[in-house]
Amino acid sequence: MAAAAAAAAVGGSQSPQAELPAPGLALDKAATAAHLKAALSRPDNRAGAEELQALLERVLSAERPLAAAADGEEAAAAGGGGGPGAAEEEALEWCKCLLAGGGGYDEFCAAVRAYDPAALCGLVWTANFVAYRCRTCGISPCMSLCAECFHQGDHTGHDFNMFRSQAGGACDCGDSNVMRESGFCKRHQIKSSSNIPCVPKDLLMMSEFVLPRFIFCLIQYLREGYNEPAADVPSEKDLNKVLQLLEPQISFLEDLTKMGGAMRSVLTQVLTNQQNYKDLTSGLGENACAKKSHEKYLIALKSSGLTYPEDKLVYGIQEPSAGTSTLAVQGFAGATGTLGQLDSSDEEDQDGSQGLGKRKRVKLSSNTKDQSIMDVLKHKSFLEELLFWTIKYEFPQKMVTFLLNMLPDQEYKVAFTKTFVQHYAFIMKTLKKSHESDTMSNRIVHISVQLFSNEELARQVTEECQLLDIMVTVLLYMMESCLIKSELQDEENSLHVVVNCGEALLKNNTYWPLVSDFINILSHQSVAKRFLEDHGLLVTWMNFVSFFQGMNLNKRELNEHVEFESQTYYAAFAAELEACAQPMWGLLSHCKVRETQEYTRNVVRYCLEALQDWFDAINFVDEPAPNQVTFHLPLHRYYAMFLSKAVKCQELDLDSVLPDQEMLMKLMIHPLQIQASLAEIHSNMWVRNGLQIKGQAMTYVQSHFCNSMIDPDIYLLQVCASRLDPDYFISSVFERFKVVDLLTMASQHQNTVLDAEHERSMLEGALTFLVILLSLRLHLGMSDDEILRAEMVAQLCMNDRTHSSLLDLIPENPNPKSGIIPGSYSFESVLSAVADFKAPVFEPGGSMQQGMYTPKAEVWDQEFDPVMVILRTVYRRDVQSAMDRYTAFLKQSGKFPGNPWPPYKKRTPLHPSYKGLMRLLHCKTLHIVLFTLLYKILMDHQNLSEHVLCMVLYLIELGLENSAEEESDEEASVCGPERCHDSWFPGSNLVSNMRHFINYVRVRVPETAPEVKRDSPASTSSDSLGSLQSSRRPKVLQRENSGTAQVFSLVAERRKKFQEIINRSSSEANQVVRPKTSNKWSAPGSAPQLTTAILEIKESILSLLIKLHHKLSGKQNSYYPAWLDDIEILIQPEIPKYSHGDGITAVERILLKAALQSRMNKRIIEEICRKVTPPVPPKKVTAAEKKTLDKEERRQKARERQQKLLAEFASRQKSFMETAMDVDSPENDIPMEITAAEPQISEAVYDCVICGQSGPSSEDRPTGLVVLLQASSVLGQCRDNIEPKKLPITEEEQIYPWDTCAAVHDVRLSLLQRYFKDSSCLLAVSIGWEGGVYVQTCGHTLHIDCHKSYMESLRNDQVLQGFSVDKGEFTCPLCRQFANSVLPCYPGSNVENNLWQRPSNKNIQDLIKEVEELQGRPGAFPVSISSETNLSKEMESVMKDIKNTTQKKYRDYSKTPGSPDNDFLFMYSVARTNLELELIHRGGNLCSGGASTAGKRSCLNQLFHVLALHMRLYSIDSEYNPWRKLTQLVEEVNSQLGNEEQQPEVPILYHDVTSLLLIQILMMPQPLRKDHFTCIVKVLFTLLYTQALVALSVKCSEEDRSAWKHTGALKKNTCDAEKSHEVLLSFVISELSKGKLYHEEGTQECAMVSPIAWSSESMEKYLQDFCLPFLRITSLLQHHLFGEDLPSCQEEEEFSVLSSCLGLLPTFYQTEHPFISASCLDWPVPAFDIISQWCFEINGFTERHAEQGKALLIQESRWKLPHLLQLPENYNTIFQYYHRKTCSVCTKVPKDPAVCLVCGTFVCLKGLCCKQQSYCECVLHSQNCGAGTGIFLLINASVIIIIRGHRFCLWGSVYLDAHGEEDRDLRRGKPLYICKERYKVLEQQWISHTFDHINKRWGPHYNGL
Repeated sequence: MAAAAAAAAVGGSQSPQAELPAPGLALDKAATAAHLKAALSRPDNRAGAEELQALLERVLSAERPLAAAADGEEAAAAGGGGGPGAAEEEALEWCKCLLAGGGGYDEFCAAVRAYDPAALCGLVWTANFVAYRCRTCGISPCMSLCAECFHQGDHTGHDFNMFRSQAGGACDCGDSNVMRESGFCKRHQIKSSSNIPCVPKDLLMMSEFVLPRFIFCLIQYLREGYNEPAADVPSEKDLNKVLQLLEPQISFLEDLTKMGGAMRSVLTQVLTNQQNYKDLTSGLGENACAKKSHEKYLIALKSSGLTYPEDKLVYGIQEPSAGTSTLAVQGFAGATGTLGQLDSSDEEDQDGSQGLGKRKRVKLSSNTKDQSIMDVLKHKSFLEELLFWTIKYEFPQKMVTFLLNMLPDQEYKVAFTKTFVQHYAFIMKTLKKSHESDTMSNRIVHISVQLFSNEELARQVTEECQLLDIMVTVLLYMMESCLIKSELQDEENSLHVVVNCGEALLKNNTYWPLVSDFINILSHQSVAKRFLEDHGLLVTWMNFVSFFQGMNLNKRELNEHVEFESQTYYAAFAAELEACAQPMWGLLSHCKVRETQEYTRNVVRYCLEALQDWFDAINFVDEPAPNQVTFHLPLHRYYAMFLSKAVKCQELDLDSVLPDQEMLMKLMIHPLQIQASLAEIHSNMWVRNGLQIKGQAMTYVQSHFCNSMIDPDIYLLQVCASRLDPDYFISSVFERFKVVDLLTMASQHQNTVLDAEHERSMLEGALTFLVILLSLRLHLGMSDDEILRAEMVAQLCMNDRTHSSLLDLIPENPNPKSGIIPGSYSFESVLSAVADFKAPVFEPGGSMQQGMYTPKAEVWDQEFDPVMVILRTVYRRDVQSAMDRYTAFLKQSGKFPGNPWPPYKKRTPLHPSYKGLMRLLHCKTLHIVLFTLLYKILMDHQNLSEHVLCMVLYLIELGLENSAEEESDEEASVCGPERCHDSWFPGSNLVSNMRHFINYVRVRVPETAPEVKRDSPASTSSDSLGSLQSSRRPKVLQRENSGTAQVFSLVAERRKKFQEIINRSSSEANQVVRPKTSNKWSAPGSAPQLTTAILEIKESILSLLIKLHHKLSGKQNSYYPAWLDDIEILIQPEIPKYSHGDGITAVERILLKAALQSRMNKRIIEEICRKVTPPVPPKKVTAAEKKTLDKEERRQKARERQQKLLAEFASRQKSFMETAMDVDSPENDIPMEITAAEPQISEAVYDCVICGQSGPSSEDRPTGLVVLLQASSVLGQCRDNIEPKKLPITEEEQIYPWDTCAAVHDVRLSLLQRYFKDSSCLLAVSIGWEGGVYVQTCGHTLHIDCHKSYMESLRNDQVLQGFSVDKGEFTCPLCRQFANSVLPCYPGSNVENNLWQRPSNKNIQDLIKEVEELQGRPGAFPVSISSETNLSKEMESVMKDIKNTTQKKYRDYSKTPGSPDNDFLFMYSVARTNLELELIHRGGNLCSGGASTAGKRSCLNQLFHVLALHMRLYSIDSEYNPWRKLTQLVEEVNSQLGNEEQQPEVPILYHDVTSLLLIQILMMPQPLRKDHFTCIVKVLFTLLYTQALVALSVKCSEEDRSAWKHTGALKKNTCDAEKSHEVLLSFVISELSKGKLYHEEGTQECAMVSPIAWSSESMEKYLQDFCLPFLRITSLLQHHLFGEDLPSCQEEEEFSVLSSCLGLLPTFYQTEHPFISASCLDWPVPAFDIISQWCFEINGFTERHAEQGKALLIQESRWKLPHLLQLPENYNTIFQYYHRKTCSVCTKVPKDPAVCLVCGTFVCLKGLCCKQQSYCECVLHSQNCGAGTGIFLLINASVIIIIRGHRFCLWGSVYLDAHGEEDRDLRRGKPLYICKERYKVLEQQWISHTFDHINKRWGPHYNGL
């Protein structure tokens, strides 16, 4: 087949005759290579070259894996000779041999590496790699370092973080263009190129010959493998196949790049050499295969919508000429509608929406741009074609890595960058079509960020390859493919087009790689300057921005709720931020100085042109269309931001860049529309549009968007307001907010555009907007630091914040490259100035707190700024929260007790350019509004709130603060008739207008209004301030329309003004005669008739304020001018007394300021106060007015009521809890006086928490305790040395579990089972160290039948519970604690009645007999098991539960499965586990005494009953009963040893005494008598003591032994011999010496022997320590069984106190002389006899097994408390070791590595690789290590996860950063340090088994963790 013969005739001049004979193949490769190398080294090497060519020809053609079918259409995967088989391998082998020229390939690699001038690191990584970024060292913000370079460099104290790479990247270490040299690591600091020797010619000679053919071969594969995807079938599968086959080749190239600089430069030569490329690929030769391959290449080019210019017209991107664009027309037609018919390959682009596309898509004239940018590609080198295929195959990871690995080569870097730019348009087209656009985007950025972050390179490419033109054009083209007609304003005739946010291009953010490249290059000053100077580019860019102007239009739904809530707004906001705002911020960062004025002028000029075009396109005249809003006005925002920059940084004159008045009026319309819509949305007027509209309103002000959205909008409105007529502006505002009709003096009105329920909030909205507009100084004169401080204060006032959330909430410049770095110096310094750090606190059992910052007191006092808070809140509740916090501060600091109003804050002075803004406060329209509102509030009209009043007063105060210079009083009196052309106020200064009295007002009211009934007053004689008013009154009355100043006539006036300005009418705008009304909207006849009424008002703003003061304070004449008492106030007015307070304070403050500003006002205020004001006429309070009754007061009352209720509830609950808790509590038992004659027995009474009845537990209706049973291995984790176990963080530190308690007990049991009878072994030890069952209760009881019905109801309850009812889990109905079983309470007395506790005078011998008899009597229970009562059934079922709690492997230790001995062992071990755990909870000893310190109520008593009941089922044969061995001497000694073949029983000295105790007690009939208990303890103590002596004798050396043997023997006959440890010890030694226990000492034993000589004291201490664990457990048991208190004591006297408490010490014992443990002994039979009997058993055993005999002697058990592993201080230590560590099971690096904090095992979380029988590894490990409880640290998230049985929860993190916060998922990547307190809390919960109770968020893990 032709294809298989590869490119035989490729060599141009060479002919294909040089076929070597076939045996040539079999030649030794190395020899051939050496021969060729020699041939090529000759001066005349032509023959050698030909020979090599021929060889390569054959070798490489054999390598065709893609045996294409004859017609070349189908890429068959069959491959040449069995797929990627031997041929390929062979070819690679040949290449390696040839490169090495006959030597070994590895040696060759090493040789080449020696010549590597490694100045750059250049390590390339792919997604998910962990890298570092140091902002202190970075020049470019994209700088990143690999972990190795980072740790090798010195970055202490720098601002760095670790991050998980999203798109991949490369290490910049050594590249001084991107980072400062100080940050280089040790390896790359040396500029080593100087001392690297020159590369010898012959080393790389072969490479230069072989590599071009190799790369060409690769390209041929790529050509052949590519098939144009059919329109319907995505072709990823085929492409991936091809790529898989090529894997080894590309890897080979990648390895070559890693050989270092020398090899890279050879590769660069090969890749960029144009001649090579031409010779090999032109496809001109006669070889069919080569031709075919070339054809495929041309087809691929064509199908991509690109043309391949004929050779005669050599046209490359380097030398563009406009003439060629004709060539291009046949090309790129698909994606834009610009070029006629559609090309088949782009059909799929439009997802079948073709018809619609043609209709809706809009044609754009692209003739401005050179078409060739889009359509022409000419490849001149391998590199170019390789990139082409890389793109075509959608950037395969391997290829990308290869291309990037070459970047350290400077020559390559430039060539590659140019090639990349040349293919930019093609990249965009491929990206748009791609099905995997996400992955592809990441790969593109992976490459481009390496190229464009380098300023020098970016500049070069910009100059030589038109980089900016290409980028802007490509972006424009990209967006053109998804344009639709804009419906804003004039739907029919609009010519404007916007992007359609529903298209995939925007929805999936497909454009981001291109936009991010653009932002990246704009961060370089040299590139940005070119952009700002190029007018053509600016025009194109504004054209691009205008595509986003007005996108995602919202239309208000008026009738029914919208069916489908579109979520396109996400796409819209993201697009504006990324595609418009970020480039804008990038450009702004270069306009910082005066020299850059020209740039700003350019941008502003083209921006205004674009805006003008936009207004024309949407057909805008003067009114915005009602009920629609778009949040996207990027052109407005560009304009605003450049204006702001111009004034702030470039000292430009604002007026020189502002347009005319008409344009300003148009400019303000849409931003104002947004502000009004925000108020509408918050007033719920848009509810029918669904939640998404609220989402938009929130996003608009959210911290990441606000400074690109709402801030520029408000600034633009401020600019417009400062330049337009103030009356026009104010009336526009009220009209936009639809509250014009509300602003009437009449008590009733009709609003034709607003429902009554929305009026109040819209009025609040309008006033709030005005307050923000007039108070905000963000762009009007604040410095950057002041802004930062204001932002920070606002955020902290809403809530305490963590450091990271603050960083997130402070709007930073959204362009990451603008150089303002969050976390920079100023951020920290401002933070420390305004806030205090609250370290994280730990509420036990509460939530984990983070470190928080909270505002300092002086900030609340002086800097709290409600305006800023309102502007920055996303949720309205945050404003309330800030006010509540402010109130709390004032109460606490005693500054103000009541409910304060938001404080008035002085503002930064305005920049002179914006002084005009303050004219708004001094215009009549505003004064009329303020007057009207004050009047309405005073008269209690409806729909007014305290909030409205607050804002009105705020505006008045602002006006007083910002009035013109104080007017002279004379001027005020000379206001003659000519000034008084207005019926309301004489002038426009607020200070003088405040005192102006208004007598009558004519209003339009509905006929039903109360005002209509009144007659118009005949005269105005009631006016007492005659002198002032008389001159004016006549005029007022003469005028026909004396009072008709309805505010909505202002609307008419405003419209007129607008028309006039547009018509350029020269007449003075103010002189317009007003028509009566212009109620444009009212529908005829829809409302009651309006009639005109004249109201008598007779008030001025001042008098209204004073009356308001009376009204607010609720007293008449409450206002008394402060300056009458203290004239100082007028001279030095800054009085702190007024800075915080409520409305009354505000009114006083305003009146004081008014008086200060003018003497006239002062006089009038005094006059008004003198004249006793008649009270406001008392009116019947209507429902509506009741509403406005102080809301706060009502709230306060409600709060008090609630508090009272809560308190009552709490006390009730408390008393309930107390009664519930006192049940059955041993501590509260009242000792009963029992007379011998009449033993009263009180039954215990229980309360059922379900039905609430109390009563005893009976056989028919038993009561039970709510318990949680859980398997626990905590005990097994005790260790016997003090050295804490550390988490391994190097390969050396491994943890081996053989010193844990569980391991030791395991070994012991299996040793016993080897030598002794199984049933006897199972009585000699306890199990449950691992997987023991722990029982805990919350102390509440319930009837068992109630519980069953409760469970039934839970089962039917569909609510998703965090627990599984089928497994019997539930929560306690009372305290909601987690539980899974009910432990029946045994009917009978309240704590084994005192009757049983009376001391008896029987001697020990009698008691021993009684014990033995009782044990023998089967089932001596009041309840016989045979009769099936409810109680016995429950007892059985709970026993089943206990068994099922733990796994079978933790229950079955017997050699014969299912033997009863097993159950027997398991049951008494449950008791042991619970006692031991309680001991651990008490800290390992009983010194603290008292009740259980664990705070949990104990259920041991009930548990004992259940266990005892079941133990009695198994009776031990009396001859095997250990009790016999303890209390009787056995005569027939020999009989036992006789039968050798049977395994012997365990010698009694090998028995575990505590286990014996539990067996003895559980075998007794319950309730147990106290004297029996004591008897058992005494007998067992003798055994224990003997064990201690034996252990001691083994421990000491031979000499010590003989010495003791001797001294003891001397005292043997003294009276106290049985109670002297010396005598007993010597006897034990002499007895055991008969056996072989002490022999075998040998040398190795000596090491064990402690060198210390044993003194009598140290022996005594040893013996006590040996016996203590038993005494502690026994005392606990006694405490639970008989309810006796545990005495508290010092540690050193614990032994004596416990032994006397247990009754071991005789009562007459004197404590003067030092205490001796032996005095507690009370031998039941002569000591020496029984000891010798016990020793005899051991001697018998050691005869045969001396070693084991010694090992089995019970060693002194000094178990330390269990602990979790100790963690390192710094989290990075753990992370670096574990995140790349391979798993020992599957030997892969896990995706989610985790490590067990109990034992240090490394596991794969969720890894399917380590799954066994459907259990993932963490779940499996939690069962093996913790019997179902696992504590894992997730390495990649720094979080701890708890697995408990079938549930899991995220516990939180024990590593916090420097600001006391967790960093879950390591998103911020800041250094983390261990928080010891948290770790302690974790450990505490583990030990106390309280995970279930304390952590609330549990979920099922389905074995998938």
